[in-house]
Amino acid sequence: MSDAVAALGVPPRDASARSTAAGLDGNAAIAAAGWEPPDARRRLQLALGGIWLLDAVLQYQSFMFTRAFAGTLAASASGNPALVADPIIWSARLIAQHAVAMNSAFAAVQLLLAIGIAWRPTVKIALGASIAWSLAVWWLGEGLGSVLTGNASPLSGAPGAVIIYALLAILLWPAGTDRPSAFAAGRSVGTPVARALWLALWGSLGCLSLQPALRAARGLGSMISAMGAGQPGWLAAADTHLGAAVSRHGLAASIVLAVTLAVVAAGVYLPPPAARAAVVLAVIAAAVIWAAEALGGVFTGSGTDPNSGPLLALLAVAYWPSGASRLRAAATGPAGTSMAGTCHAAASMAGLQPGHADGRERR
Repeated sequence: MSDAVAALGVPPRDASARSTAAGLDGNAAIAAAGWEPPDARRRLQLALGGIWLLDAVLQYQSFMFTRAFAGTLAASASGNPALVADPIIWSARLIAQHAVAMNSAFAAVQLLLAIGIAWRPTVKIALGASIAWSLAVWWLGEGLGSVLTGNASPLSGAPGAVIIYALLAILLWPAGTDRPSAFAAGRSVGTPVARALWLALWGSLGCLSLQPALRAARGLGSMISAMGAGQPGWLAAADTHLGAAVSRHGLAASIVLAVTLAVVAAGVYLPPPAARAAVVLAVIAAAVIWAAEALGGVFTGSGTDPNSGPLLALLAVAYWPSGASRLRAAATGPAGTSMAGTCHAAASMAGLQPGHADGRERR
């Protein structure tokens, strides 16, 4: 190789230097273009943006431009206290009077949220807007996930899919300075807060699984079977069979579901190997929940979102323990200075400059 380089009239050291310079020029070009390879949190943000895009597509279905859409929103007021129900009914009436214009606005908002999250310069604005939008829809569109009605269940979408959008936006917020955390969800708010939010969500799901209406012999099974209404034949049959199986063991099924969700809730406080097992269990639970939800009704022509299953799975992935943060912490000094910078400072104090050895320049 050195003979070939010499034949070209380029000294071996010069060729190596030029190769290094070319590599640096390539990196400089990438940096100048402003492109950064997506890390774990950015990939999760893009996945969240993808779900918002799906919501926008579903919102453009013809059913949504009719007064019937307003009727489905009004139905979420049933069983809620008047303080919650009255604004829902008022909102539904307003939407019914201006069905096309209002739904066009709803679809446009969700599309803009998806685009805003996907484009780095606007990700903070879009995530902030998604929190406000999610809270409004959680009340006026989902009736607070029916958590105040006594009939809410994780298998029917409680505590409301849209509130999980808001939770993900908070956990995936691109903070200026990341906090050390073993998982992506803790980098913005810190590990203790992220764990508390996980515990609150999954713990509440476990509690909702034990409500009296769901512990009844056929309560949970009947609810699952009802989710198959309007679905394609294969999906309706799957929900009917699942509902029938659960109906035969109503109380036991509720207890097993509650215990499973409680284990998931406590999992993030366990050592990394056990925490990973809890995250895997959370993904499996999310898949079962999505199956019971009949995939959120996305094939009915009237579904507005994929419901809570995919969002719970995405949330679980955000809590996957990784050793990367510990490695970064080990490579960083107490004042946030990297070990490379510390070594450089130590060499300067000793009278050695980079590229020098024993005070003499390498030649």
